[in-house]
Amino acid sequence: MSTPSLAPITKAVATQFDLVSGLTADRPSLRRPLSAMAGMYADTAAFDAAVAADDVLSYEFYDFGVPSLETEVAYGTSITYPGKVGDEYFMTKGHFHTRLESAEIYLCLSGQGLMLMESPEGDVQVEEFRPGRSVYVPGRYAHRSINTSATEPLITFFAFPGDAGHDYGTIETKGFRKIVVDRDGSPELLDNPRWGN
Repeated sequence: MSTPSLAPITKAVATQFDLVSGLTADRPSLRRPLSAMAGMYADTAAFDAAVAADDVLSYEFYDFGVPSLETEVAYGTSITYPGKVGDEYFMTKGHFHTRLESAEIYLCLSGQGLMLMESPEGDVQVEEFRPGRSVYVPGRYAHRSINTSATEPLITFFAFPGDAGHDYGTIETKGFRKIVVDRDGSPELLDNPRWGN
C-alpha cells in the first residue's frame, strides 16, 4: 500500500471510475490473489485445494493515497470477484480501523453481496449490497465485503476519514465470529468454527 503524504490536499482531485467494473486507469490496483487469504476461510482443506488448482484473483481495490489526516477523506473502489472456497463465498480480508471510532461508507455500484460487520464486544450486523444501496459502517466495527453472486463481481465505492488507518492484524489473528456460506443458492450466516483460533 502506498504511503500517503502528510501535507493536506490543497487542489481539487478528479478521478474517473468505470461504474460497471470499478476499474480506473488513473493508478494501479492493490490485488489480492486467493493465496493472500490464508487463514480467512473456515474450510482449510478446500482453501489449500483451490489455491493449488488455480490461485485466482479474489479481490482488488484502489486506494488513492489521500494524506493520513483527520481533515481528509480517503476513498476508492473495491472489486470482489465471484467464487467460493468450499461453500463459503469469496470475500475481502476485512479490517478494523486503527483509529477504532472511525466510520466508513460503502456504495454498491454493481453486483450483489453482503457487508459483514462485528464490534470488539461481539455485536454482529449484516447488510445487503445491491446496486445503488449504501451501507454505513459505524465506528468500532470490523467490516468485510462478501460477494454472493455466482457470476458477477461485487463493485463498491468507499470513503472514510483520512486518519482512520487499517488494522488487518486482528482479523488475521482471530477472524470474524460469523461466516457466510451458500446453502441451496442462498447465503446463510453461521458461527465461524475457527474463530479465535
